[in-house]
Amino acid sequence: MTYIHGNRSAYTIAEFCEEHRVSRTHLYMMVKAGKGPRLMKLGRRVLISVEAAADWRRAIEAETTKEMLAAEIA
Repeated sequence: MTYIHGNRSAYTIAEFCEEHRVSRTHLYMMVKAGKGPRLMKLGRRVLISVEAAADWRRAIEAETTKEMLAAEIA
């Protein structure tokens, strides 16, 4: 579901999970641990902006790369 006409501006939790292939439970575990995307609440809906999703992907990529490089050096 798109909340602004034109390009998508935000994901519902279900849309984010489907697009990023993570379970709802895992998403909320990451958010609780401070490793999930930023959330915003609009009325009763909890949404994730496309910017927050992109920032989260970059952070996960950087963390993964850092861990892989550290493992190669060790």
